[in-house]
Amino acid sequence: MWTNGWIWLIAALVLAAVELFIPGWAFMGLAAAVGIMGLLLVSGVWSAGLPLTLIVTALLSAVVWFALRRLIGGSKGDVRIWDRDIND
Repeated sequence: MWTNGWIWLIAALVLAAVELFIPGWAFMGLAAAVGIMGLLLVSGVWSAGLPLTLIVTALLSAVVWFALRRLIGGSKGDVRIWDRDIND
């Protein structure tokens, strides 16, 4: 059942919908990673068992999360830390 890529793709859509209600990039990174894993499973590229699939999905989620934060950046309300004086 867990090697069915369609279940992973549906889970990715559900996680993307959760991101609409609870913003914070965490669910979007997870949704993208689960979606990528779903596509890999549907296409037949990935055929490992559930434990390895979950580990790779978690690592992929972290990579996607960092990439989204890097590309899109933080929100306007984030605290800005100055590490040098502008008068130097």
